[in-house]
Amino acid sequence: MKFRAIKENHLFGKAYAKGKRAVTSALAIYVLPDYAAKRLAKSDTRKQIKNRYGITVSTKIGGAVTRSRCRRIIREGLRSIEGRGTLKQGFLIVIAARSSAPKLKSYDIERCLDEAFVKLGMYEK
Repeated sequence: MKFRAIKENHLFGKAYAKGKRAVTSALAIYVLPDYAAKRLAKSDTRKQIKNRYGITVSTKIGGAVTRSRCRRIIREGLRSIEGRGTLKQGFLIVIAARSSAPKLKSYDIERCLDEAFVKLGMYEK
């Protein structure tokens, strides 16, 4: 599954400043409603409203190889959660890796994401 990425710096800033936050041992997750979701859905082939994701890994975490591995693992955890189809749509979701993230496996990251999304009330009932 291909994710729609957040590319603009101002959207990261808005998510950090105004979004709801949940912090776990390995990740900090910021969620903000995406006001451009309906406009972006019109250009989508299936006309569906989707979440936009941004993944940030600081240079404090490690070198380029470590940071890239961390991003891949986070993306894999997101794929498995999105595959269930129970996540609310139409949000900006920024995921910031913390210092313990590179040591974890993909199922641990998935568990951290799951825990944070429950805290934020992102699952449909």
